[in-house]
Amino acid sequence: MTVLGHASFFAGRPVVEVPASGPLPAVDGPVAWRIDYPDWDNRTDETPSPGFRDRFDRFVDQTGESVQALVVGAWGYAAFNPAPIDQLCAAAPRLPNLTALFLGDIVSEECEISWMRVGDVSRLLVAYPRLESLRVRGGENFRFSPVRHGRLSRLEVESGGLRPEFVRAVLDSELPALTDLELWLGDPTYGGDTTVDDLAPLLAGQRFPALRRLGLCNAQIADDLAEALAAAPVVRRLETLDLSLGTLTDRGALALAGGQPLTHLTMLDLSHHYVTDEVVATVQATLAGVAVNLSDPQTPYIEGDEVYRYTVVSE
Repeated sequence: MTVLGHASFFAGRPVVEVPASGPLPAVDGPVAWRIDYPDWDNRTDETPSPGFRDRFDRFVDQTGESVQALVVGAWGYAAFNPAPIDQLCAAAPRLPNLTALFLGDIVSEECEISWMRVGDVSRLLVAYPRLESLRVRGGENFRFSPVRHGRLSRLEVESGGLRPEFVRAVLDSELPALTDLELWLGDPTYGGDTTVDDLAPLLAGQRFPALRRLGLCNAQIADDLAEALAAAPVVRRLETLDLSLGTLTDRGALALAGGQPLTHLTMLDLSHHYVTDEVVATVQATLAGVAVNLSDPQTPYIEGDEVYRYTVVSE
């Protein structure tokens, strides 16, 4: 499966589209402005889209200091045009009140997630020291560098295949205010070679002291993650644990149910899974006081002696 729908809410605000031309629509209360420039001109020179550049500059001229939340959709054809990170960083002095940014609200019919050319998204944190929420999506040339940021409380990284270098750079960052971390680890076929060992400092509770919600989602290694989390110190201070969108089977689910106590959690999200009905009942009985999401059960695809299980987002 792939990403099928644009965000309708972001950072607790309804998303409002920036029109292609003319004035911005009147809004009632705080909104997240969404700007995009879909373009399939088949250029292969891998340069920023001039159409997006002009539309974004016009939008900033219209809104300036009033923008608090921004969603960036298609920036041309994202397989050829790199993400407008340079432009976003350069615009920071004109967007002094931006606290929430989503880069990459692009669905599969616009560009497959594994084709999206992005770049080093940590530069956005350097440019916007007041940012509290950063959500990024991408695949090709998707990078992160260790950074220190004092205000970021929510970081969401969505990918069909998140490389170990990206994950390790996130974990090497100093983010003292981070309460919510979500990483879509993906499929090795698309570069998602991250292992439990790469996550060791996080699982040991050595990173991000304010962390209360951890999502290790969309993962082919969901069972390995579950087994590690069954004894991981970080779990003891979490309120929400999210292993959704991945390939969790009975092995991982039983490890969670039989590991360290999870009754302190308010939510355990295991949706989109390959867990049998019998084990689902076991998990629910063991964690009777926890909101456990075991919706969207999947059936493996079997071809000969091969059994295939798929994450929600890979291509």
